[in-house]
Amino acid sequence: MHTAVSPALSAGSWPALVLNADFRPLSYYPLSIWSWQDTIKAVFLDRVNTVALYDKAVRSPNAEFRLPSVVSLKSFVRPSRHPAFTRFNVFLRDRFSCQYCGTKEELTFDHLIPRSHGGQTTWENVVTACSPCNLQKGGMLPAKANMWPHQMPFQPTVNDLHKNGRLFPPNYLHGSWMDYLYWDAELEA
Repeated sequence: MHTAVSPALSAGSWPALVLNADFRPLSYYPLSIWSWQDTIKAVFLDRVNTVALYDKAVRSPNAEFRLPSVVSLKSFVRPSRHPAFTRFNVFLRDRFSCQYCGTKEELTFDHLIPRSHGGQTTWENVVTACSPCNLQKGGMLPAKANMWPHQMPFQPTVNDLHKNGRLFPPNYLHGSWMDYLYWDAELEA
């Protein structure tokens, strides 16, 4: 079983929200969902508890099964403390915004200390940048280019990425999922 977001996520694809044993989503971004086929398999293998059901059913020659819309794992999966260093996670840390000008268009990443000056490709040296800002800064150090990021790069925690991921909900959220999403978010006074 894998946890991923289907590129064709829609009401007609009947995905199931997958919760950890503590009833929190395994991941917010990408949202932890399984296809209905993987979900039915997990139910029959007794790996999950069914929490909520769709009105939709699938039929075999001998039986009819309502499709689960929310399932929880029977065993707690300890979340990773340190997220993988990927382009997507850098963008998510920086909220899909150029750290120099704030645009959300033509995003790439920039080495704060250029590689030509010994800069490494690490969390602490890479920021999200739009192509025009990246070209403008080029191989210069921030002081020489007079370009400083709005937020200095840092290694995020999984919680940092989950918090930012909540700002970018997927295109489709079934009503039965709402009781299980974002319940650990800070309440407004």
